[in-house]
Amino acid sequence: MALLTLSPIAKRRWAAFKAHKRGYYSAWVFFICLFLSLFAEGIANDKPLLILHEEGVFFPAYKDYTVGDFGIDDGARSSVTVDYTNDEIFDRVVGSDEDATVIWPPIRFHYSTQDLSGNNPAAPSHTHLIGTTDKGYDVASVVIYAFRVSVLFGLALAIASTCIGVVVGAFQGFYGGWTDLIGQRFIEIWTSMPALYVLIILSSIFTLQGFTFATLFTLFLILLAFSWTGPVGAVRAEVLRTRKMDYVQAARVMGMGEKQIMFRHVLPNALVATVTFLPFSISGAVTALTSLDFLGFGLPPGSPSLGELMLQGKNNPDAYWLWLTSFVALMILLSLLMFMGEAVRDAFDPRKTLGKGA
Repeated sequence: MALLTLSPIAKRRWAAFKAHKRGYYSAWVFFICLFLSLFAEGIANDKPLLILHEEGVFFPAYKDYTVGDFGIDDGARSSVTVDYTNDEIFDRVVGSDEDATVIWPPIRFHYSTQDLSGNNPAAPSHTHLIGTTDKGYDVASVVIYAFRVSVLFGLALAIASTCIGVVVGAFQGFYGGWTDLIGQRFIEIWTSMPALYVLIILSSIFTLQGFTFATLFTLFLILLAFSWTGPVGAVRAEVLRTRKMDYVQAARVMGMGEKQIMFRHVLPNALVATVTFLPFSISGAVTALTSLDFLGFGLPPGSPSLGELMLQGKNNPDAYWLWLTSFVALMILLSLLMFMGEAVRDAFDPRKTLGKGA
């Protein structure tokens, strides 16, 4: 029913996207994994998902509770947050109700939960299905949270860099002349800078302490400073071509303003190229974040990071589960994005005929 409301062009693009079987099923796998990772706290956590207690219904995985919330009067300690990894505290709090029901996540470890009961890194076992890192973190939990951080970070960076690139490229192509000349010279100088070295220097200057929103935002701005130039060339070329079209000239003759011409007639055609490259931009952003983490200039140690997991695999070559898990996770993520990009490219290619893709 949804396809009945689409325009003929949109229907053709959707049909072309579905015809690219590899990209179509990759999109399904990618979005299912992304959806599950958004609820990572309910999949891998050291706190119960649900506690049915005589004092009420509790959701510890998503909200912190104190000892007093469970009806225990312990003086000043009643306001202390419950530590569910401490068996003594857990038995005292939850065990106060013999009929209490506790539902745990499938993986009873948060990415920040340390297991120091044995030698780390520990090999895969019934407790840690993919083993632990050298600091005792559960590898499966780290991968789940790292997937969410990498994809959301890459998506935000790709969208932001695309928006800036579209604006810059549109102004250069539409106005031409000195605007285009100065803009091109600036981009040539900016892109000639050794981006990786500059990123490392900037990351080391802005000391990143702890896994917080400020940490991600700082790293986001640093990477954004060197990623916005990607879409400029494609948008500029498309706008330069489109602004000479007859319908654009006719709009000028009819007295339509330049802003209306740009946003109504020129930009819609230029955006096709940017949408086509968006999955590849996400892939590049994920790779950049992973590279910085691997070199030790990205997110701080202990944060959920595929790059940091790869670094641990390099430092512990005998712990095969570290480098193998990080490699497989990154390979699958980038492959899904590449296949999706191919399908999107075919969907927006007017020369592509159905039945010849993938």
